[in-house]
Amino acid sequence: METLKRGAAKINRTVPDNLEVAFPYYGDRLDELAREAQVPLTDDIQARGSAVDDDFLKFQASVAESIRSKAGITDAQVQQEFGNNPTARGPQNWAWVQAIIRTIDRFGGGLSQSGIERLMRDVFLYTTRSGVRDQIDRIVGAGFDERPCVVVGHSLGSVVAYNVMRTDRRTLNVRAYVTVGSPLGIRAIRDQLRPIGFPAPAKAWYNAFDPKDVVALYPLDGANFPVTPAIENYANVRNGTDNRHGIVGYLDHPVVARHVLDALGS
Repeated sequence: METLKRGAAKINRTVPDNLEVAFPYYGDRLDELAREAQVPLTDDIQARGSAVDDDFLKFQASVAESIRSKAGITDAQVQQEFGNNPTARGPQNWAWVQAIIRTIDRFGGGLSQSGIERLMRDVFLYTTRSGVRDQIDRIVGAGFDERPCVVVGHSLGSVVAYNVMRTDRRTLNVRAYVTVGSPLGIRAIRDQLRPIGFPAPAKAWYNAFDPKDVVALYPLDGANFPVTPAIENYANVRNGTDNRHGIVGYLDHPVVARHVLDALGS
């Protein structure tokens, strides 16, 4: 809330004192589910020789390649990171995929290799494992009721909130859905949610991103997330966090804060 208040102050506005805020937190439960699913991060693979799930490798390769191409990272830069590895390059080669991710870490804008890998794993588990998705949706769905509200979704949270609004059977009343740092425009992620559509409970959808945020390089436009009505995109955020992805670097932006406050009617 302090972050949103800073953004509001930049446009000489205030956050209502009586605003009721819900922060559904699913991180710990998702970590538990990730351990149970035995989809390891790179450190686990290197340290303990854990096997790589073939479906996860394909997903990871597709997401990494989407980020690489949009971030302007060249094959030559990836090859330099890959080194003299005698194995064949390509999406079926775990070492090559990891070389892409390390190169994104070096040249992509600030999000670390471990941060990228964790996001990929968590999004993969949420979008491909119905048991994981159901549990996370229950946690987030508990933060909704049928009163008018504004929903803010960041990173994986933007994927979860989108799915909850698409599937919840209650009569939700969402004045606006505001996404920041959202990976929904990445094809491998979007395709797991097919058929996509505008969430019926939302009266409007506003998406803001930093062009240097590697998680959110793809705007939610007609090319990357075609829904009706169209999503309003704002690409001029300069996220002040170290990795250009932190939520505090979005909510304190005056344009983002204005959209939230306008939707709240304050």
